[in-house]
Amino acid sequence: MTPPLPTRAAMPDELLDRAQWVGWQKQTRGGDETKVPLDVTGGYASATDAATWTTFDEALAYATDGPADGVGYVFSDDDPIVGVDLDKCRNSETGATEAWAQEIIDRLDSYTEVSPSGTGYHILVQGSLLPDGNRTGNLELYEHARFFTMTGDRVDDTPPKVAERTAALAEIHSAYFETPTDAEPPRATQSHTERTQAEPPNETSERGNDLTDDDVIRRASNAANSVKFRRLWGGDTSAYDSRSDADMALCSLLAFWTAGDATQMDRLFRDSGLYRERWDEVHFADGSTYGEKTIERAVSGTSEFYDPTGFSSAVRRSTTRTDLSRRAERDRREKTDSGTAPRETTTPQDGPTDDHLDRLDELQEHLESVLEENERLEAELERERERRRELEAQLEDVADDADDGGWSLFGWFR
Repeated sequence: MTPPLPTRAAMPDELLDRAQWVGWQKQTRGGDETKVPLDVTGGYASATDAATWTTFDEALAYATDGPADGVGYVFSDDDPIVGVDLDKCRNSETGATEAWAQEIIDRLDSYTEVSPSGTGYHILVQGSLLPDGNRTGNLELYEHARFFTMTGDRVDDTPPKVAERTAALAEIHSAYFETPTDAEPPRATQSHTERTQAEPPNETSERGNDLTDDDVIRRASNAANSVKFRRLWGGDTSAYDSRSDADMALCSLLAFWTAGDATQMDRLFRDSGLYRERWDEVHFADGSTYGEKTIERAVSGTSEFYDPTGFSSAVRRSTTRTDLSRRAERDRREKTDSGTAPRETTTPQDGPTDDHLDRLDELQEHLESVLEENERLEAELERERERRRELEAQLEDVADDADDGGWSLFGWFR
């Protein structure tokens, strides 16, 4: 059931003052329901692309008259707003709230509303997050590259304003992210989904670099292949033959940016628009889930990882067409060398070096991202042309009515 649209009067001024709004639409992908952000032009919005955001009024109008089911607020680096997501802590029928969630609501004492599902809460405060963790159990904190679906269903006895709560955020971080796991908020069930959130999916979790989740999203969103990442992160699978191919593509990008940290990859994927229940289903005889095996394959198929201390390239280098061509050429040379002809010593001048080939890979990825962006712009242009044709047709109908003695463009009856 889709919740009613919020009114302007129900929204905090601190959010209304910012053009960081999107529409959202329920979509079923791979049998699972997800909320996909939309911009008011009819395309997909991105939590990392401000060009796809708009004002509250425009987003609300789009949800009222268009295909969007609701409106959402995007968190960015340019605002002090932090979102606190409390999940699976409210009885949707009785409104009863679990103790751990009520404690957080009381401690933050800021604008709080019921989530669209009716089973959780969204709290908005002003402040900043501490590093080293922003998700545990059914509690998650956002300050960048995410959006909240807004309902306007404010909880009784909570302020209508977004209050400054930096100190309270630090207390919550200390209580839930810097203490043993028995201090984490209670979970509805100890399911396999929650086990995979708390445990490393496989031995590759020993890898990693020092990037936080927000760092990964920020860098990937500004890389040469950022268009590809943003589309996948938003849940767009249109460039792939299957949903599984899209899952693997996103995991391969995450493998590069996280340096193969399987635990961080799993956590990030769950925040993406591609996440679905299938991620936690056991699909293999060894007990591995679909998500665990996807991460394992993505890491093993990634030949280089991002190193923030020394590796400057911002483009993933995995098994590309260039790699396959290079391997084929290497195999051909080895076969030739195994014959009677003496093996020739190859000097740097005999062919391209690895640095040159890496640069070619980088340029190829950049070209692909440019082509993808061009396709998106062409599609938007065609939609604009169609809207213009419809508007012109409506104006012609108005003019015809006026000529027939009906009414004029000024609304006066003849």
